[in-house]
Amino acid sequence: MSANTTTIDVRSITPRERHPLIFSTLGGLLPGAALELVNDHDPQPLYHQLQAQAPGRFEWAYLEQGPDTWRVQITRREAGSCCGGCCGS
Repeated sequence: MSANTTTIDVRSITPRERHPLIFSTLGGLLPGAALELVNDHDPQPLYHQLQAQAPGRFEWAYLEQGPDTWRVQITRREAGSCCGGCCGS
């Protein structure tokens, strides 16, 4: 983990408060910075919500995949970088 990584362990946060906190944190990330998310289940629904709201702006990488703990690194892409799917590339 680098100095440009913020960690949020949502296991102790009320479920209805999790996504607003996560999206608020992601919105404040500078390009190249990352959020490490720690959860007690696969945050796949969050991945789909993120892709719908901010397609191509973040990279998603599993660091740990259960069964008790799930860790995901979500990195804000550098300005001008592209996933290749938004511009007909």
